[in-house]
Amino acid sequence: MLDRDSFNQCLEVGPDPAELLELAAMRMPFGKYRGRLLIDLPEPYVVWFSKKGFPEGKLGRMLQAVYEIKVNGLEFLFAPLRNG
Repeated sequence: MLDRDSFNQCLEVGPDPAELLELAAMRMPFGKYRGRLLIDLPEPYVVWFSKKGFPEGKLGRMLQAVYEIKVNGLEFLFAPLRNG
């Protein structure tokens, strides 16, 4: 879990707001959770991907970002994107 100082350092070098917007709008294209926003995927499902391997390409990178955000308790980053 990131402490507040580490989190603030992360914000200084990223995340890219455009990437967060894209991530917040991306839907799962296949499987049991097809059509669900990536940011709304259940954490156990995202953890399963981390153990089995993320898909290749952009989707895999996005799922990996969702994983990192969820396991580090940073889901609040998406709150303003959901309301806006």
